[in-house]
Amino acid sequence: MEIIEILREVSNRIYENVKDLAGTENAGGDFGRGAGGDISRNIDIIAEKTVIDFLKEIDFPCIILGEECGRIELSNEPKGYVIMDAIDGSANAVRGVPFFCSSLAFAKENKLSSITDGVITNLSNGDMYWASKNKGSFLNSQEIHVNCEKPIYKIVGVNVSGASKELMEKLYPILENHNHIRHFGANALEMALFSRGLLDIYIDLRKKIRIQDIAAGYLIVKEAGGLLLDEKLEPLDADLSYDTRVSFIAAANEKILQEIMSEIN
Repeated sequence: MEIIEILREVSNRIYENVKDLAGTENAGGDFGRGAGGDISRNIDIIAEKTVIDFLKEIDFPCIILGEECGRIELSNEPKGYVIMDAIDGSANAVRGVPFFCSSLAFAKENKLSSITDGVITNLSNGDMYWASKNKGSFLNSQEIHVNCEKPIYKIVGVNVSGASKELMEKLYPILENHNHIRHFGANALEMALFSRGLLDIYIDLRKKIRIQDIAAGYLIVKEAGGLLLDEKLEPLDADLSYDTRVSFIAAANEKILQEIMSEIN
């Protein structure tokens, strides 16, 4: 199996194992804090176990970097890293809000820029976003692209969850000037929506995002033609460490990037 086929297959298995769990009493629970620092819920544990069990089943030589499980070495001679947030948007999933996903990516080396394959699956309906390097981005079987048309009105994604007072003051002109601000509670899935042209720009400047949250989205955005930058407006890259936290901006093109970012204090 090619790597993208492995990621797609295990993503389908996650969907089958959790699709009826969201919003039920069995979705929650407190299993302590995972490697990423958040409280692990039952739905997180089930989804991660699905991935680990499948990669062991096919004897795939890799190092797993999981949101909950941490680092698991499945081989002494790994081909690379499987970076997973098996449930992104756990709070939504536990409550039954239909906006949560799985995010799986493969990187050859210890850098975001070495990611070769990524899959984000909307676990509320099974839609699968996927990309392989230099081969484009897809929603199920349909190739997708960021919005290339001048929008009638701009839809601006801004993640301000837990943002500091200073950051809120910095972002205030954007929040004031635009009537169509969005944040749904799962960064990976929001990056996927951006990649199919449903958002024009997506901004997260909190310096809180873990690599597991954006690894698959990183490639899907780029393969869909989007710009993906850090807070200094330089190309986004980072190591895969659990200590790494990033800010990022995904923009459909240079024009909208400059228009929106010029409003920041």
